[in-house]
Amino acid sequence: MSLSTAKNPEDRARPTTLKDVASFAGVSIATVSKALNGKEHVRAETRERVLRAAEKLHFSPNVLAQNLLAGRTGTVGLLTSDLEGRFSIPVMMGAEDAFGVGSTSVFLCDARGDAIREQHHVRALLSRRVDGLIVVGDKTNPRASLGHDLPVPVVYAYAPSEDASDISVVSDNVHAGRLAAQHLLDCGRRSIGYISGDAGYTAAVDRVEGAAAALKDAGLVLVGGEALYGVWTESWGRGATRSLLSRHPEIDAVLCGSDQIARGVLDALREAGRDVPGDIAVMGHDNWEQIATQSRPPLSTIDMNLEAVGRLAAQLLFAAIDGQRQPGTHQVPCRLVPRASTALAA
Repeated sequence: MSLSTAKNPEDRARPTTLKDVASFAGVSIATVSKALNGKEHVRAETRERVLRAAEKLHFSPNVLAQNLLAGRTGTVGLLTSDLEGRFSIPVMMGAEDAFGVGSTSVFLCDARGDAIREQHHVRALLSRRVDGLIVVGDKTNPRASLGHDLPVPVVYAYAPSEDASDISVVSDNVHAGRLAAQHLLDCGRRSIGYISGDAGYTAAVDRVEGAAAALKDAGLVLVGGEALYGVWTESWGRGATRSLLSRHPEIDAVLCGSDQIARGVLDALREAGRDVPGDIAVMGHDNWEQIATQSRPPLSTIDMNLEAVGRLAAQLLFAAIDGQRQPGTHQVPCRLVPRASTALAA
C-alpha cells in the first residue's frame, strides 16, 4: 500500500500498532521494527518511508515493551548520602529532569552518610532490577567505589569515585577559583587575599589552586603568599578578615571559599569602616541564594552548576546502560554570578 492511498490516521479509534505502520509504509513488520530502532540492513529510502508513516499515524512505541525486549525495567536508583543537603538536592533535581525526558522512573534512597545503610540500599535497588545507579555524595572529596562486580552501571556525582576507571561527574573547582580571581582582576583589583574553609576538603584546595594560577598569569600572588584555611563559618570569616586587615591594610579584595565565610567577611569589613566594594571587593562561592542575595551588599559568587552535574550524570548513565561506557572524571564548568559586592575600582 502506498502512502498516498493509505487510510487517514484520524479515522482510527484504536492505538496505532507496528502492523498499521507496516501496512501504511508497504513493508514488513520486521522492517518497521529495524527502521524505528536504528538497526542496520535497512535502506535509507525505506527507513525514511517508515519514519514518515510512523509520524503520520502518530505511532508511539510501547516503552515498557521495548524495555522488556531489551532486558530492562525502565527504572534507575538514585542513592544519596544527604537527602536534605543544599548541594545534593540540585544534583538530584538535574538528574531527575534528565530521567524524565527519557521516561525513566527513579527510586530515591538516602544512606545518611552510613556505609552499611548504603550497601543495604544498593542491594534493595538491585533486587528491584534497576537498570543503573547514580550515587550522589555529600562532600566533594573522592569516595570509595561500590566496586565492579555490580550487574548494572554506576555513575558517581558531586563526590567522585576513588577508582579512576569508574564514571564520575563533578564541578570543576579549579576552574571556579580561576573564574573568581579573574573577575576581581577584571574589576581592577590587585591586592587580593583568600579566606578558605577546611583544607581537608578537595574543593577548598582546588579553588585556591585555580585562583593562584589566575593571579600568577597576571604577575601577582595572593596577599601574604597563601590562602588562610579554617572552617566553613561566618565567625571564621570575621576573624580571618581582622587578621588580614591588621597585617595587610592595603588589601583591595577578598576571595572566599564559601558564601557563608564571605558573609562573615562583609560583617568584619563593615565593623572596620571599610566600604564594599568601594575600598574592598568581596567574592563568595556556592551561590547559596539565601545568603548571597540577602547580604549587604548582595554577594558576587560562583555557581557550581550542580543541576548540570546531575543532568550529565544521568546522560552518562543512559549511555552506559546502552553499552557506551565513558569512564573517568567528567568536569562541569562553574559560572560567575556578579552582584554588588564587586565593582570596577575607581
